[in-house]
Amino acid sequence: MTKSTNQTGIVIAGLLLAILMASMDNTIVATAMGSIIADLGGLDKFVWVTSAYMVAEMAGMPIFGKLSDMYGRKRFFIFGILVFMLGSALCGTATSIVQLSLYRAIQGIGGGALVPIAFTIMFDAVKPESRGKLMGLFGAVFGMSSIFGPLLGAYMTDYIKWEWIFYINLPLGLIAFLMIAIFYKESRQHAKQRIDWAGAFSLVSAIVCLMFAMELGGKQFAWNSAQIIGLFTGFTLLTVSFLYVETRAEEPIISFRMFRDRLYSASNAIAMLSGAAFITASVYIPIFIQGVLGGSATNSGLVLLPMMLGTVVTATAGGFLISKFSYRAILISTLILLVAGMGLLITLTPDSSRLIITFYMILVGLGIGASFSVLSNAAIHSVPASQRGAANSTLNFLRSLGMTIGITVFGIIQSHSLTRHLSDAFTGSGQSAMPQGLDFKDPHALLDPATRTQIPEQVLGKISEGLSSSIVATFAWGLIPAVLALAAAFAMSKEKLVIETDKETFVTATH
Repeated sequence: MTKSTNQTGIVIAGLLLAILMASMDNTIVATAMGSIIADLGGLDKFVWVTSAYMVAEMAGMPIFGKLSDMYGRKRFFIFGILVFMLGSALCGTATSIVQLSLYRAIQGIGGGALVPIAFTIMFDAVKPESRGKLMGLFGAVFGMSSIFGPLLGAYMTDYIKWEWIFYINLPLGLIAFLMIAIFYKESRQHAKQRIDWAGAFSLVSAIVCLMFAMELGGKQFAWNSAQIIGLFTGFTLLTVSFLYVETRAEEPIISFRMFRDRLYSASNAIAMLSGAAFITASVYIPIFIQGVLGGSATNSGLVLLPMMLGTVVTATAGGFLISKFSYRAILISTLILLVAGMGLLITLTPDSSRLIITFYMILVGLGIGASFSVLSNAAIHSVPASQRGAANSTLNFLRSLGMTIGITVFGIIQSHSLTRHLSDAFTGSGQSAMPQGLDFKDPHALLDPATRTQIPEQVLGKISEGLSSSIVATFAWGLIPAVLALAAAFAMSKEKLVIETDKETFVTATH
């Protein structure tokens, strides 16, 4: 094994470690949120701990992707690691929920640089014949982070202190930093170009308005309130401004010229739509198991284990198969499984067994996995090396946007459906049978085994049926983006990755 090969292996290890650290962060925090609120207070503001990170990360992705094309990958990847570590260190010292949210925004800025640039460095650093299996490995890391994040977060919260869910990033980040700083040799020259400041400002502002509107709507403010309408209006105007600016900028943050390519535009559509469907299953399956079937409050990482294992399988397989089959063929075959899995979730009832739910979860996982590894290759297929950073970051941005909008919209649908189905359970004799002081309109009461024992069996049955119906209705709506993602896969052109004698060539598949 040559010295160059060894160095490349170290670089890949550093990239995987950084991706694991960034992708695991939100799941770790979600698991520890109860302990954080108990210590810092601010129950009415806890959503900002996650939202601040997501806003900063999503806004940063396309910006850092473009900057990495202009000035080099290495400097912005290292910047991302250092900022992420700084934010992590500050989060561990937070003394209020507001302070923690601000520090999480700093973390998010670092995360916005880490994930998309890591994929782009991998494309630049390895030979084409190695890309398939490495993309499968990168995709598998995303799936594993969904499993190990909650488990690690629960362990640290229970046996150490919640601060360590952030401090753990410091040694991991330092190792990744040293691996990339020392062993990654970036040889390409990057031409300095004008920075699209107007595009960056309008994009960040639009995302901030959208996230504030979705997080505050229906909670702090009514959906038809002046505040929420104003935020959605601001989002619309700023988005129109962004689109206008980008069509006239010399070096736009997001190049709409790339979307003229059929494969690229279809890949981005699949990322956004499949992300919205997948996040719906990820959030509501654990609630169904605990709230409807009365399962123990098992850590979400264990509840979702079958789905995540399915994700790892097809993420890995998809990476290996991209040089043998067209991107289109791989994605069609797996997205059919996603549609089937989401469709079968609609058939769930309070009498459904854990075994049948596990089977449906595996189908959903198998259906989404290939998108994590195949879409990144498809997105840069026709893109010159000088634009890979922008192409990859746009793909990740749209996937995150799809998940964010999906969980918000489907959350509203589930909440309204639950309220409607529970109307009968809280009238007449059902209401008089309630233990005093308990609010069963809060679905979280159903997730607590101790609280469930206090609910009369007849009333509990009605509540469980209402929760089941609301979640099944949400799965029905989640089927729509899954079907649209499959339709987008059929719209893809038939290219595949073909390797010829250590030289990268992209050709159209003839089969």
